[in-house]
Amino acid sequence: MPHPFATHVGIRRLVTAAIAAPSVHNTQPWRFRCEDKRVLELHADPGRRLPVLDPRGRLLHISCGAALLNLRLAIRVTGHRPLVQPIPDPGRPTLLAAVRAERAPGPSLTDAELYAAIPLRHTSRRPFSKRPVPQEVRRELVAAARAEGVALSLPGPQATAYLLSLVAAADQELAADPGYLAELARWTCDGGRTDGVPSYTFGPRPSGRGVPVRDFGLARPVSGREVDHFAARPQLGVLMTRGDEPEDWLRAGQALQRVLLTATRRGVSASPMTQPLDMLDLDRERDLQRRPGMPRASGHIQMIIRFGYGPPVPGSPRRPFPEVLERA
Repeated sequence: MPHPFATHVGIRRLVTAAIAAPSVHNTQPWRFRCEDKRVLELHADPGRRLPVLDPRGRLLHISCGAALLNLRLAIRVTGHRPLVQPIPDPGRPTLLAAVRAERAPGPSLTDAELYAAIPLRHTSRRPFSKRPVPQEVRRELVAAARAEGVALSLPGPQATAYLLSLVAAADQELAADPGYLAELARWTCDGGRTDGVPSYTFGPRPSGRGVPVRDFGLARPVSGREVDHFAARPQLGVLMTRGDEPEDWLRAGQALQRVLLTATRRGVSASPMTQPLDMLDLDRERDLQRRPGMPRASGHIQMIIRFGYGPPVPGSPRRPFPEVLERA
């Protein structure tokens, strides 16, 4: 099989897989640059960073990390091994990773199936059923995060209840912030765009008695028929890193995407619940992990994920390939 960077078709296939990754508010804050058909660079796109919600760039790095995991899987299925140098050049602040590829034996069955799951993975903002995620699948999700050097904790009922209370409080606080609402409105739309969260992917407005899912409906009128009941005790996962620097955020994004693809592979729906973490980024004096009732962690919480079984949902749009690839 030819080198994956050798042809325009090969690079297009790789980048198309990478940009199918999830990103905060579907901002797709990434760019790619192919260097001499030997190195494929992943860059942040600072113009797509959310200055209100993401002042440190944490969510931008997590989004780009998810794209990097997809890129690695796409290289792997060509019969090559990705060699990734994360954040390789301090003098080029947008450069997040330089990726080379060397010939290797074929991919494992797991990697092949994760790659096949890339176009099937969609964030679900719909209610999930009460069906529990089996223990075997839960172990696979934990192992998926561990494979990227990140911990995934699956909290019990007491910690879950406390997390949900924090999510609800943060959601209310964000909903009262004019700057946040203006930024949210800029990244929600009724269609016709290749980025942002389109209205057809919104879930129903929560009834107030279940899980506090982010209410994208704030950007539009919501009829009574669109109010629904979310599970009062959803199955949550908490993604944690040892550090809290850009390289940790990039690693967290790769772990997040491996977890999400593993869930997709097993027929499990998932969606992020990041409101308390968003508040932490807005106000660094808040310390979520030291509050009473929170599970003890040996690191920093980077993502809260809701898992369960829900109906099929449509995917969000993606920017066309020529917009994200910069020629050397």
